[in-house]
Amino acid sequence: MEEKYQDEFEEFLKALENGEVTAEYDGKEISEAVCPANGSGKGDNNEENNSIVSLLQEIQKEHHYLPADVLKEVAEKRNIPLMDIYSVATFYKSFSLEPVGKHKIVCCSGTACHVRGGKKITGEISRLLKIKPGETSKDRLFSLETVSCLGACALAPLVVVDGEYCGNMATSRIESFLEERLPLQKE
Repeated sequence: MEEKYQDEFEEFLKALENGEVTAEYDGKEISEAVCPANGSGKGDNNEENNSIVSLLQEIQKEHHYLPADVLKEVAEKRNIPLMDIYSVATFYKSFSLEPVGKHKIVCCSGTACHVRGGKKITGEISRLLKIKPGETSKDRLFSLETVSCLGACALAPLVVVDGEYCGNMATSRIESFLEERLPLQKE
């Protein structure tokens, strides 16, 4: 940070800590749990990475992704290099730097799922939601992803909807299955 802004930033942090100013993102106050004023983020590397992972989990839980503005604020407030935060955020697949849908659908494309029709199931979900794997619907209701393996091959083909594992899926059951769990909009 340029020296001329350092004093201004420190003054802002003091006002923030004293409750004279609140930090907001998308109109929501950033909680102390997400951005604690007393944490330094320092320690041995493993401890620091665990601290960063915990922070990122809290941020993602609140926003459904990791907004750049919030990451910059956390880096400055916790005195953690932004590059360290970014490296942790990009290392773990569970973090997203792009907005994702309220409802996350994950299709397995591992060998067992593939040979039992996993690709057709992904295609049917894609058709119903009008998004491709790796995309989020414009209304941010749905995100569709594929993964190499979910580790439950006995349940193949497997789809995970909002964390719920749904095995032995068939293309004929996809539409009713999704309608039971998600707010699908009919045209």
